[in-house]
Amino acid sequence: MPHAAEPQDEAPYEPAQCDPAHYTEQALLGALLLTPQLLRTTAGLEPDSFANPAHGALLAAMRTVPAPKEQESQTGLTWLRAVLKEARQKAPALTAAYLHLLISACPRPEHAGAYAAMVHAEHARRSIRLHAETLAQAAQDDTVPDRPAHALAAANALARQLDVLSRDFPAHPGSLPRTPTPPSPPSPDVDEAQDQERMLLASALIWPATVKEMRWVAAEDFVHPVHSGLWQCVTALTHRGDPVDPITVMWEAQHRGVLAAGIAPSEVLTLLGDAAGSPDYWGTRIVERALLARARHTADRITAFTNDPANTVHQLLTGGRRALADLASVRRRWQQAVRPPPASPTPSKTRATPRAGPRSPLSVSQPHAHAAARPAAPRTP
Repeated sequence: MPHAAEPQDEAPYEPAQCDPAHYTEQALLGALLLTPQLLRTTAGLEPDSFANPAHGALLAAMRTVPAPKEQESQTGLTWLRAVLKEARQKAPALTAAYLHLLISACPRPEHAGAYAAMVHAEHARRSIRLHAETLAQAAQDDTVPDRPAHALAAANALARQLDVLSRDFPAHPGSLPRTPTPPSPPSPDVDEAQDQERMLLASALIWPATVKEMRWVAAEDFVHPVHSGLWQCVTALTHRGDPVDPITVMWEAQHRGVLAAGIAPSEVLTLLGDAAGSPDYWGTRIVERALLARARHTADRITAFTNDPANTVHQLLTGGRRALADLASVRRRWQQAVRPPPASPTPSKTRATPRAGPRSPLSVSQPHAHAAARPAAPRTP
């Protein structure tokens, strides 16, 4: 086996800042190079399970080249040469010197099973992070025609990945990550969002009956805290059956402390006096924006979990599911907002059965015995 190798040849496999996963991968590969029979302990690993592509190429090569039956000195060297030749097809910069480095990096070859479990866990962390980053990108993508559906598809993919990983890493009860939750990202279109909120509040005073059915709009969906408080005032009045107009809302806002938040009574009257559109239209826009913002925040939370090396995979699964559950609450309200209204029941063509007395056999056995629709007679002037 050639031993000559230039020092710079090893540079691609020795990052300047190595994390524990890098040394774990080296220890596992060193154990497999020393004892090829230990390959059976890596049944759950794939080449892409390694963060270093060259390490994945080595694992694939070791599985391709038949392992020696006897681990004699000459037999082992022949196998190592064959593995290096096979791995260089995908990682041309691999050298014999790096294989020697891997062997020296393994403290105990008999611990290969533990090293493989560590590599598997780190790959699980990276896969969760990748799905979370995809969700963040989908939540911000304004080039697709249906942004909520696009973001929710990414959220569904993340949930499926968590389900797949839970088979190998069952979550422990109460194993929540201790990573601080990142703050919610600011809305990129604050002015537009506040305009929509003002339109909703003003139109709500014109159609209070519609507001009574809009339970899918929540106070936390609003960008401006004063608008959130005024929406709570409007909904409180409508559900109590009290009169709804700018004066009554202003009075309710005074008792709820909304006016103390920095808005003058005259400003409340001005804000509620210019309506355009219907409440359900503006409410749908607001909930849609809240859904995308929550999807982005969910992605940021899960990404923060994966970036914290103190979190185990079990904690990542529990924290990821908790974050997705918060997104699901907004998702349900958005689905209620966009759900088409129920179709009006078609008038039955069967003659109504009398409330009292025996039923006529004709009404059941004769399908043609029904009240036919007749055109209304024209009215005489």
